[in-house]
Amino acid sequence: MRVVKKPADLPYHRVAIILWGYRQFKAVQNTHRVLISKPLLLQNTERVFIRKRDLYSFMPHDCQFSGNIAKKEMNMHPIRHNWQLHEITYIFEQVFTELIYQAQSVHRKYHDTNQMQLSTLLNIKTGACPEDCAYCSQSIHHNTGLKGTNMLDKDMIIDAARKAKQAGAQRFCMGGAWRKVPREKLFLQLLDAIKAVKTLGLETCLTVGMLTDAEAQRLKQAGLDYYNHNLDTSPSYYKKIISTRTYQDRLNTLKHIRQANLKTCCGGIIGMGESRVDRLCLLQQLANLPQHPESVPVNKFVKVAGTPLADSGVDCSISSFEIVRTIATTRILMPKSTIRLSAGRNEMSNELQALCFIAGARSIFYGDKLLTTNNPEHCKDTKMLNQMRFSTNEKYVDLPSRA
Repeated sequence: MRVVKKPADLPYHRVAIILWGYRQFKAVQNTHRVLISKPLLLQNTERVFIRKRDLYSFMPHDCQFSGNIAKKEMNMHPIRHNWQLHEITYIFEQVFTELIYQAQSVHRKYHDTNQMQLSTLLNIKTGACPEDCAYCSQSIHHNTGLKGTNMLDKDMIIDAARKAKQAGAQRFCMGGAWRKVPREKLFLQLLDAIKAVKTLGLETCLTVGMLTDAEAQRLKQAGLDYYNHNLDTSPSYYKKIISTRTYQDRLNTLKHIRQANLKTCCGGIIGMGESRVDRLCLLQQLANLPQHPESVPVNKFVKVAGTPLADSGVDCSISSFEIVRTIATTRILMPKSTIRLSAGRNEMSNELQALCFIAGARSIFYGDKLLTTNNPEHCKDTKMLNQMRFSTNEKYVDLPSRA
């Protein structure tokens, strides 16, 4: 038992933390930081008793606090699905080193921080997509010079999956430029390809647009592990990115994925000219889903000539610190999710990627190409993983060390 004194005119419902016995501590009152010190506590107080384990039971949801107080004794990171925007803003905008400390603490609690999950992505059907996503080179609405192709046959998909596994990937992701699951003949070919990839001992992931509940069930029966369907950005900025599919369409597909007991891969794209508030609203949408996505890809926008975003003159720059803060906040909001540092790594230094891994990312796409944009070369990633002494789920990535 600890004796805790509380000013009589400061009711509990407005107190973030009052703990007598530490040199100093911080509270958040009406979302503003207020320093409460010992002299204040000794004036006009009443005596109450609070057990350590009950210390935070009266802490309202709209309060956040410094991690400098008895970190070992408090459960700072419960799994939640009711995050408020001002809470997320406070987490994101706090002192950078404190944010990284908190994110790394969560990361260590729920994940093996020495492991890097490797996925390989194959474009199984390129271009001619009827959607008008402003960032995408595969849209039929944009003049990017990309030639459309039919769906790859099963043998080509299996050959690519086999090579991916030999290179060290644990998950094989297949992407097709469709608005929704293709007609029955092609869908049956997809199901066969999933079954064949599974026989290689790889996890499988698929993204081919919107799904109905029945289609999701059939994918589950075929052995699919993950289905990717990103929210892309915040609900308010979404209308500036795409007009051919609503935000609710995306949420409905996520619902069907869950109902089929498929694992969800769902994230977004940062650096498309959106505001910081838009980025935080995207994280709020993801964190407040009924169940957090098992995989959360964070993509940095890559300009492709001929797309509206690349040609519009919109400032799509985003600082390295903003990227790392986004990763760290994602880690705190969704503790159990695997965060993938996805598109855009080709424009990041190894040092920036290392900061993202410290902040909570523990997955990358492994291979020279994503859907249509370049990715770091296989040998470059292997060297980076070795320099950071990461291991994968399969084996340690062992190369001679070169300082």
